[in-house]
Amino acid sequence: MKDHHTAITSTAENVSALTIFLYMLPPIGCGYMVCLVHLYIMKFSTDVLLIAPAVMGLIFGVSRVWDAVSDPIAGYLSDKTQTSFGRRRPWILGSIIPIAISFLMISNTPDGLSGTELSLWMAAAILAFFTAQTIMIVPHMSLGAELSVNSHERNKIFAGRHAGWIAGYIMALGTMYLLIDASRSGVDAVRALMSQQSYMAVLFTTLCLSVTAIFIRERPEFLGRGARKPYGAARDIWSNPHARLTLIINFVENLGGATIVILTLYVAQYIMHNAGAAPLFILSYMVCSFLFTPLWAPLARRVGKKNLWFMSLILTGVSFLMMITLQPGDELYLYFLSALAGTAGGCGGTVGPSIKSDVIDYDEYLTGERKEGSYFAAWNFISKSSYGVMMAITGVALSVSGFVPNVDQTPQVENTLRFLYSIVPFVSYCAGALLLLRFDFDESKHAEVRSELERRNLVSAEPAA
Repeated sequence: MKDHHTAITSTAENVSALTIFLYMLPPIGCGYMVCLVHLYIMKFSTDVLLIAPAVMGLIFGVSRVWDAVSDPIAGYLSDKTQTSFGRRRPWILGSIIPIAISFLMISNTPDGLSGTELSLWMAAAILAFFTAQTIMIVPHMSLGAELSVNSHERNKIFAGRHAGWIAGYIMALGTMYLLIDASRSGVDAVRALMSQQSYMAVLFTTLCLSVTAIFIRERPEFLGRGARKPYGAARDIWSNPHARLTLIINFVENLGGATIVILTLYVAQYIMHNAGAAPLFILSYMVCSFLFTPLWAPLARRVGKKNLWFMSLILTGVSFLMMITLQPGDELYLYFLSALAGTAGGCGGTVGPSIKSDVIDYDEYLTGERKEGSYFAAWNFISKSSYGVMMAITGVALSVSGFVPNVDQTPQVENTLRFLYSIVPFVSYCAGALLLLRFDFDESKHAEVRSELERRNLVSAEPAA
């Protein structure tokens, strides 16, 4: 006899504004931390701690190799968790302490450390930080897919999540501006400010994670329906043609995005000769991404999620291609291009996870299991892998081209920065868009799958004769 599961709510179900608000809280605090680590720690490590760029590139690369282990484990265990508190919220609560400790380690390097010892400290801190973020991000993304089974309601859910991340990023940009300003007073001032902000960030993030874990609700009918074995989940993901294609798109697209994250501060200081304006470059991207987020859900309903995502990828790639000509004094031009890229790029943060959630429903159609954790772990790993790959390549490229921190760079270094910052993103985003053309699991096919799943659950819920 089949297990009796509560019938899934109609695909017309709506998600309340309160639920979306609760869901968007964790990304605010964690987004702040991730932004600071992604955008500033490389420069902080090379220019303040005096760790070689190649060493930092290796550290970030190794952290992504570790993700090959930690991401699927977190996803599988999250799927299998069965408590009265749900299967996602215990992980969100459990991430609080490791996130706090690892972020404090990154921001508070001991004064007596130098050379190899300092590099090892940063390696341990960064490895712990990304592991702790996995503990939160994978279950949190999975929770978003479960809050509604309606394809268009998922756009609203992940729009809220994207808005939360961007809000956290904007807060981090304010801190970055203060850190860059503090650098004029010397490295001691920078280290002191890094320490101060870390304690405030930890308190705020702890509050965000706690409120969400306590007050949001999960779907009880999904409990106990994870994959039986970890390798079985991996096999099912790769056997799912829609998931396999999105994994490839994710990797290719994020190669370009990672380059932008890594090099924005370098471009501002060494190409534009205006390091203090870097947060404003990023802010123009983030503000436009945030402001236009409410438009993606209604637009996706009108033109289709795939079509909207495709157009946004092309526009983002072209925006960065136009940055190849940047020269000192082109700040207004760069603000405009950053705003254009942010307007288009915000679509991926909303529509991308929504499409992936639909793909997870297709997995249930094939296997009868609900393994959002395993799926989002795979997508999360691919995204971080592309970042790790580009961090390693960037670190080596800067070292080989002759990069020396805090001095005017040679034409070879400047050309290397321009190539990495414009051509690489353009090729990556356009390649991702072309691959997306092959994706054919649209909203109408998803509706057919949901209809069949609801029929199955109604049948299984009927009492045995």
